[in-house]
Amino acid sequence: AQTLVTLSAGEADLLGSPGRPIVIAPRRSGAAVAESVAPRSADLGVMLAYSPLHHLLLADAGVTLVMTSGNVSDEPIAHTDGDALRRLAGIADLFLVHDRAVHTRTDDSVVRATPGGKPLVLRRSRGYVPDSIDLPEPAGRPILACGAELKSTFCLAKGRRAWVGHHVGDLKNYETLSSFSDGIDHFQRLFAVTPELVVHDMHPDYLSTRYALEREGVEHLGVQHHHAHLAACLAEHGEQGPAVGAIFDGTGYGTDGTVWGGELLVGGLAGFERAGFLWPVRMPGGETAIRQPWRMAAAWLVASLGDDPPLPRALAGVVGDGDWRKVCELASKGLASPVTTSAGRLFDAVAALCGVRARVNYEGQAAVELEGACRAPADRTYPMPLHEDPVMLDARPTIRAIVADVEAGAAPDLVSARFHATLADATVRACALLCQRASVETVVLSGGVFQNRTLLEGTRAAIGQRGLRTLVPERLPPNDGGISYGQAAIAAFNLERGGAR
Repeated sequence: AQTLVTLSAGEADLLGSPGRPIVIAPRRSGAAVAESVAPRSADLGVMLAYSPLHHLLLADAGVTLVMTSGNVSDEPIAHTDGDALRRLAGIADLFLVHDRAVHTRTDDSVVRATPGGKPLVLRRSRGYVPDSIDLPEPAGRPILACGAELKSTFCLAKGRRAWVGHHVGDLKNYETLSSFSDGIDHFQRLFAVTPELVVHDMHPDYLSTRYALEREGVEHLGVQHHHAHLAACLAEHGEQGPAVGAIFDGTGYGTDGTVWGGELLVGGLAGFERAGFLWPVRMPGGETAIRQPWRMAAAWLVASLGDDPPLPRALAGVVGDGDWRKVCELASKGLASPVTTSAGRLFDAVAALCGVRARVNYEGQAAVELEGACRAPADRTYPMPLHEDPVMLDARPTIRAIVADVEAGAAPDLVSARFHATLADATVRACALLCQRASVETVVLSGGVFQNRTLLEGTRAAIGQRGLRTLVPERLPPNDGGISYGQAAIAAFNLERGGAR
């Protein structure tokens, strides 16, 4: 592995640990791996053999093997021979079958190591599941928490123990929903839990929400998405709050019906206040903007420059003039363009504006590649002022400065470094202000955007320099894979207190 990636002591420990996860580490220059493996990424995911079959394969091959999950994109893993032969026949040339059936489909776990040596779990599955995680407050009744939609997990809780299920995937089709349902049934039998309270995300169209509401003979409870992120981190560390939470992700259904994702919360397991957020902009075309980051670039330019911004230099030849004008019109008029405060969509816009990624092939690709372009510390930051009451991180001046940098010939790596430093600095200033107002000394950093190690470490270090304490997820992912545990923790805490919001 060390011929492929540069391993810190913490990464080497994770790689050789009993959980045998995939470890994300910096790719070595000249590593004997094709450029088509993790293209445009500064990192590689490496894993050591963990089964006898792996050892047999590696002994026969005599070289590093490039491996991927046995599934079609957006579908669950094919874990039976018949299913694999049927669904993967058009992909695989050969099939190696076994005389022992696979009982449960389970993805490999994926982790990164932070500079302090602590793990940053990106996907918690094989090797870590079904280990239980204690709740700060015991559940007075058996609980099933159904999580969100992306990176789906579920959680069963009884007494002080909570069992977070393995990574299921994105709940966007019948096949994945069936895998989700089967996993819940399996855990209910395994741990003898018959839920009396079923918790779900507030988004009415999530398949996990529909599954929860279709369960009969139980009480139902809706929990706001970003509150669950805050609660999951607090509860994992055995705490109840209050704390200030910077919860940055791609999409979450807000209590006002808009798309949240760059949230500053004050609260804990008992409840929360939305004390601040990223400057709101439109998502032109709704979910299409997630797959086409250039649309978010258009939305941010409309918000920053006016209704008819020119096509940016980095997108010339990538996006047609006609398409650009139509999307700018959507953003300015609000037609089919929901309002969002998403930090993930801001990353998308910056990635498009500096020429890193205009369209994506997988969720989060633009942000991943923007972080990968950040190869050196920033020489300065862009302006990102704070507005008060509520606190708003105003990224419009940031966008204007980025456009000016790119027009002046600044390379993507320089723009990326400056942007990461800017967002970290603004987040720290906002959190410090809210800690002072709320008389708290703890800051939670969570949400999928904080899978970005550059942003996480820059923010955490600066918060510490202000004398504040930082909590980040360690045993659970900061992304939506930790939502179900947060839902369960909120429900358990509030069972005897009249419910949660």
